[in-house]
Amino acid sequence: MSTVQGSSRGDRVGFGTALVAMAVLVAGMWLLEGVDQASSNALDAYGIRPRTGDGLVGVFVAPWLHGGWGHLLSNTLPFLVLGIIVLLEGWWSWARATLIVLLTSGATVWLLAPANSLTLGASGIVFGWLVYLMARGFFTGSPSQIATGVVIFLFYGGMLWGVLPTDVGVSWQAHLGGALGGFLAARSQGRRARPPAKAYRRT
Repeated sequence: MSTVQGSSRGDRVGFGTALVAMAVLVAGMWLLEGVDQASSNALDAYGIRPRTGDGLVGVFVAPWLHGGWGHLLSNTLPFLVLGIIVLLEGWWSWARATLIVLLTSGATVWLLAPANSLTLGASGIVFGWLVYLMARGFFTGSPSQIATGVVIFLFYGGMLWGVLPTDVGVSWQAHLGGALGGFLAARSQGRRARPPAKAYRRT
């Protein structure tokens, strides 16, 4: 007798859980900004400083810090909405995509941003999630993910102009790097989503 064995992670996350998880992250960013404001912007020192050793630490820290309440407010809603949609796919997929985006966005800033500049903010992650969600379905072949990507493009596609160096004081490098990371994460997810090879056990 032969048994066909497939594999499925089965790690999808419910909407309520995804909402709470992302709300906690957002609350953490607001708390950090409160500490930053109360300490005369002392936390800003942990931003990304291009082509310096200390700036490498900022690759991991800078996305959670912001340059003021207005900056944080502008990132909050897209961070929350896109983060929830990515997380619905599962904890592992969310963590994997976010790490790829974070590293690619931070590395692009570290390599390309002007010397002596300081980059803060979650917009690189936002751009990464945006491109990931738009591109994911075309790599996985999932009709529902393709439809989700189209809807997200209709709502947030205009943000993609942010990858161009149009606004002074806005890190297009973080946006461009995040978008690239989102594309790479979507491509990687597509490969993982291909039907697994069947394993046979004979008894």
